[in-house]
Amino acid sequence: MLNEQKIKTLQMLYAAALADSVVRYGNFGILDDVAEQKRNEQFKNGKTLAERFGVQEPCDAFLKTADTYGCANWECEKTETGFTAKATNCMLCAISKNMGQYSPCKVHCLSPIEAMVKGVAPDAVFETESTLWDGDCCAVKVIVD
Repeated sequence: MLNEQKIKTLQMLYAAALADSVVRYGNFGILDDVAEQKRNEQFKNGKTLAERFGVQEPCDAFLKTADTYGCANWECEKTETGFTAKATNCMLCAISKNMGQYSPCKVHCLSPIEAMVKGVAPDAVFETESTLWDGDCCAVKVIVD
């Protein structure tokens, strides 16, 4: 039980550190540039990142990050063309909303997940339909042929 509490505490501290970085990047006016630079780096290393997280199928990118970081409660549902991934709760987004006016969704969540998806399925189409920053859930449609 003690180890589980330590893990939860570390997950919360990690989410708070990421939220803090978003506030600072935003306050300095560099959030979009940092997000784009990180996205490019993540896409170059998507396959390696996927391997490190044990991602074998595109949906695993959502589920493995949810399990590791304890942040967003991602759930995947198969569709005819791939799957949808939805989260109705996210610790990082909630902390970020309390800290300021800048969304962490792209820079610290969706871009790394997309990089892992494309790391195992390079031709996958990743469409963000909504985020918890702007709505009541994060919803992503992934088309995999």
